[in-house]
Amino acid sequence: MGSTPVSRTSSHFVAALTALSENTYLSAIRAGMVSVVPLTIIGGLFMIVAYLPVPGWENLIAPYQQVLQVPVSATFGLLGVFVSFAIGYDLGERLEQEPVVSASLATLVFLMLQIRLEDLSLDMDNLGSKGLFPAIVIAVISVRLQKLFTDTGVVIKLPANVPHVVYESFLSLIPMCFLVLGFWFIRFVLGIDINRIVQTVFEPLVFALNTLPGILVYAFLVTMLWSVGINGDNAMDALVAPIFLQFLTENVAAMTHGQPLPNVTAYGFFTTFVNVGGTGATIALALIMVNSKEPGFRKISRLSLPTQVFQINEPIFFGFPIVLNPVFMIPYVLNAMILTAGTYLLMDWGIINKPFVNVPWTTPPIIGHYLVSGGDWRAAVWGVLSIFIAMAVYFPFAKAAERQRLRAEAIGAACE
Repeated sequence: MGSTPVSRTSSHFVAALTALSENTYLSAIRAGMVSVVPLTIIGGLFMIVAYLPVPGWENLIAPYQQVLQVPVSATFGLLGVFVSFAIGYDLGERLEQEPVVSASLATLVFLMLQIRLEDLSLDMDNLGSKGLFPAIVIAVISVRLQKLFTDTGVVIKLPANVPHVVYESFLSLIPMCFLVLGFWFIRFVLGIDINRIVQTVFEPLVFALNTLPGILVYAFLVTMLWSVGINGDNAMDALVAPIFLQFLTENVAAMTHGQPLPNVTAYGFFTTFVNVGGTGATIALALIMVNSKEPGFRKISRLSLPTQVFQINEPIFFGFPIVLNPVFMIPYVLNAMILTAGTYLLMDWGIINKPFVNVPWTTPPIIGHYLVSGGDWRAAVWGVLSIFIAMAVYFPFAKAAERQRLRAEAIGAACE
């Protein structure tokens, strides 16, 4: 029997999404963004110490507050620089260029565009979260043009016996001159503010992802991609990670200045408060089925629980499976939507703290809730409630799947 038009369309759609998620440039952006996450975790540790929610701590730590802000400024305050270098390096490697040279090229052009013409000083605001999208765009353009010069042979080639470092340095000289002159002319002769143009282009998306409808659409897309076998978090990360990181940096800046935190969906909102025990809050499914009457479900649940404590849910995701399984896909997507909406509203109403501390995504639920919110016990309570809510959503579907499988096993045994 041939495949139906719907199934063919679905397979083409999945293939297109898979190809997009594996795109060279998106992969480099994703890798570059992931590489700077440890920096924000280090900055977050100092934020926890500086703003520990313990009575009397504020007065005790007051003499050291300024010193504690130094690592925060060195990490969050220079994210744009680190991102331009990281993406330049990864993309250079993927395009078979000397990665260190590619990274240096991208960082040079990015830093040059942050110089104020009036006093030749660096605009420090654009070196942090405000410069993330310009850093990404500049890194991609710089390395792609470097690759173009290399492919067309418009480079200085020294004899083969010259040391490799010297050879690569001269190889990059012409593309470097072209990039510096080109961006210098656009920014400082023509007066075109490249940073502002890039930021304006992405403004609608930045705005949307900090609204309830916008983050619900994002939650739906991530879980739907996972449901058809594509890593939804990875597929979307190249686009959304800079935005969530920008939100986190703005929250950190607001906290250090004693101002209300502006952003609900900062980095940590989705990874901690929505992906409880893995995307789709699948730790709840494992808890329901840990004593299942069906041996297969029971075994997979028990094997997956230790990993789900650390937010890794592939064993249960592919073991049950959830992927391409309508019985589990429905509660899987529904849980993400419910926890997204619930968390957003609780933060927006001021019932629990908004994220301002970044922790590793493998931090166990409840502990992660507590740390990401800067030590808010109410966030930890919400973490516990989130698991019970997810269990309630999964329960009827899990039991239906269990009955279905037990019935099939009984029919199979009767036919033997």
